[in-house]
Amino acid sequence: MTSPAPSRSQFESRRRILAAGAVIAASPLLLHTRSALAAPQVGQAAPAFSAVDSNGKTHTLQDYKGKLVVLEWTNHECPYVRKHYGSGNMQNLQREATAAGVVWLSVVSSAPGEQGHVSPAEANQHTASRKAAPSAVLLDPQGTMGLAYGARTTPHMYIVAPDGRLVYNGGIDSIASARVEDVQKATPLFRNALLEAQAGKPVTTAVTRPYGCNVKYART
Repeated sequence: MTSPAPSRSQFESRRRILAAGAVIAASPLLLHTRSALAAPQVGQAAPAFSAVDSNGKTHTLQDYKGKLVVLEWTNHECPYVRKHYGSGNMQNLQREATAAGVVWLSVVSSAPGEQGHVSPAEANQHTASRKAAPSAVLLDPQGTMGLAYGARTTPHMYIVAPDGRLVYNGGIDSIASARVEDVQKATPLFRNALLEAQAGKPVTTAVTRPYGCNVKYART
């Protein structure tokens, strides 16, 4: 006996399930299990790090004890990163934060041969061409710092309080798209958290979903 053709509603239901499966299969949590397992907890001490910037200077978290620190994972080739730099949103956030005394560290964890990997000179070139304004660009080609923080996407934003506690881990805003026009429509999750942290208040929404390209760690 021939099975009846699926109805339109059944077809749509199956399509949604398959689409959801594709999203899950592409999830950074599955692609970078090491990163997910290493993710630090908000409210606890942020992982210590030591990384060299694009000008050859070594930075450690201990260097910035007593200051708010922002960590921004970035990849200049990622369309989601381009959304926030192309709109000027990331540069505005950087200038606003650093003018208030916040230390802003952009981190590149792309491995050699992977999308977004840069030399020190290339990192400085991108900073200049985008008119970006971080305190420094840290180069993490081995992924040591990225894996310690559980960085999953570019961008992925973190805030470390002056006492060394991690107080924010998540997305830059609420609309997970690569469309520049969505920047103005989105809830500025990271900015809201940073303003609360700057005021010495508990961060109301301390963990949110980061979105973007997977961090391009070395393949294993």
